[in-house]
Amino acid sequence: MALSGVKNDRGELRILENLDELRTDLAAYIAELSEAAVKERGVFAIALSGGSLIGLMGKLCEAPYNKTVDWAKWYIFWADERVVAKNHSDSNYKLAKDGILSKVPIVPSHVHSINDSVSAEEAADEYMFVIRQLVKTRMVSVSDISDCPKFDLILLGMGPDGHIASLFPNHAVLEETDEWVTFITDSPKPPPERITFTLPVINSASNVAIVVTGESKAEAVHLAIDNVEPNCPSLPARLVQPTKGKLVWFLDKPAASKLDDLQFSE
Repeated sequence: MALSGVKNDRGELRILENLDELRTDLAAYIAELSEAAVKERGVFAIALSGGSLIGLMGKLCEAPYNKTVDWAKWYIFWADERVVAKNHSDSNYKLAKDGILSKVPIVPSHVHSINDSVSAEEAADEYMFVIRQLVKTRMVSVSDISDCPKFDLILLGMGPDGHIASLFPNHAVLEETDEWVTFITDSPKPPPERITFTLPVINSASNVAIVVTGESKAEAVHLAIDNVEPNCPSLPARLVQPTKGKLVWFLDKPAASKLDDLQFSE
């Protein structure tokens, strides 16, 4: 049984009994947003991350979604990517291709991965150019309060340190407000070179989902969601605050185990 509720200004929380329930709930949520976007705009622009997130999306490849989702209308992006070859085991593209994209009828030209043959800086600049062209043709919407792209859904995981995409604690890229896509060459987690959406782009999305599982991330979930003391470390995940969009947290019970005074309705 899922518990759900709203936690102060930190979005909607969905706490699932186990990973299987989380996978089921997450697939239904993505399919629902896809249907609504296709009905409204004719396309569904979704940005993925790496890590365990792709495995947790796996039920989209099964019945009924493998038949009911309008896969031909999906445009796929990455909220962050490691600057490695597309066939490298660290590649978020490879992870998504092996886990999902090769199993459903996505249009290959709708899959927008980074150029893996240039530097991190060039890859970030090129990726931003690609997104700009798609904003011009409205394959990706544009925010009505800034010039940022407005993705229909940005899916994020979160690390035990509270990082989201490749936005790490205390890193200078957290302050980046001019660029849509930026790069780092000193990631605290290998591989060191990455590109990442910036916070203004993440916070311009129509929907942002942060998917977190496991007890090792419970403290970071607490610091990212609960009202904490001002002297507590500010985690990148806490800076995800969609300006006009909706934020949903998908948590399993271990990840939610340190949240304060949960007031949830079954």
